[in-house]
Amino acid sequence: DTRATVEIRSLTEEFGAHEILERAGTLLSSQAVGPKLEWVRRHEPDVFGRATGWYGSNSYIAAKLTGEYAIDHHTASQCDPLYVTSAFEWNVEWATRICGHLPLPRLVWPHEVVGRVHGDAAAATGVPRGTPVVAGTVDAYAEAFSVGVRNTGDQMLMYGSTMFLVQVIDKYHSDPALWTTAGIDRGSLALAAGTSTAGTMIGWLQSVTGGAPLDELMAEAAAVPAGCEGLMTLPYLAGERTPVFDPMARGLFAGLTLRHGRGHLFRAAYEGIGFGVRQILEMFDDAHTGRRTVAGGGGLRSPIWAQAVSDITGRPQLVAEQGIGASYGDALMAAIGVELVAPETDWANITHEITPNPANRELYDELYETWRQLYPATKDLMHELGQLGS
Repeated sequence: DTRATVEIRSLTEEFGAHEILERAGTLLSSQAVGPKLEWVRRHEPDVFGRATGWYGSNSYIAAKLTGEYAIDHHTASQCDPLYVTSAFEWNVEWATRICGHLPLPRLVWPHEVVGRVHGDAAAATGVPRGTPVVAGTVDAYAEAFSVGVRNTGDQMLMYGSTMFLVQVIDKYHSDPALWTTAGIDRGSLALAAGTSTAGTMIGWLQSVTGGAPLDELMAEAAAVPAGCEGLMTLPYLAGERTPVFDPMARGLFAGLTLRHGRGHLFRAAYEGIGFGVRQILEMFDDAHTGRRTVAGGGGLRSPIWAQAVSDITGRPQLVAEQGIGASYGDALMAAIGVELVAPETDWANITHEITPNPANRELYDELYETWRQLYPATKDLMHELGQLGS
């Protein structure tokens, strides 16, 4: 939702980019909640005037079930610039300026009980009256929790329609190219990053190359040697989020020749995504070197993708038995919240490890340096072409 572009700019000018980064941990973007609230206040004043509160999806459900007006710390830390991430509290001055008459929700940690199901909610849902309701949180972080990413240096790589990355850190660290947030466990902090495409690019390639079954396409890609015989891609088909934050970025295949075939295109796409992951992980290392990487998501079904990421980054990846993701993490939060299990309980059962192939390391180190030059070298041209297609 990019409607609040003007509000992003005006709030950044009002509060100051440096001050926003230092307090909120993240520069304002189309993902920030504050500018969206500001947009509604400016463009739909009647709606804003009638409003009595504002919610995340999980806090709205909790409110309907319990009548309690609360939001978890992690979701609040993504409501830039309303929350002071380093202090785990509302930025009352800025929040009051943006929210106006709307009260700020009570802050709770994701595994805390918000309240209990009231009579009306019980009648409407069939959930027994008095059932405790735990806050929960944003889906990607619940997925990280589900695979045991809870200690300093733990990382999650989520292979889906986009790539999403989370790393637990031990002290506050802000970087304009990343998102700094509250974590899941009480008093914890995390860094996050996300790409705009990943699996969606693979789906697009499948469509435009004739719609062959993925098994057939993966076999062709697996037959292509590492480095794709000089073919490289920028996977920015929908712009890019971290680390360039450029909605006008565009996809690029570089080095294409007549000897390249369909398998080369698919392998180059996976490698391009892998180079982007390496760029993000190196930024994570500036805060705290990753000590343990856990992979999740539907993209692990590809026999090439995760292996290419390990080869390019040089990092082994652990794979958990349970792949149902956020719902599994939410169930663990609920169990902790109602004291069915101890707070330190980890339900992740690691079944195997994806290890880097040392034979590819030198090649990928060289190609990574080339890949890093592609975006800055073509950025202005991409923006010109983007204007033609807008």
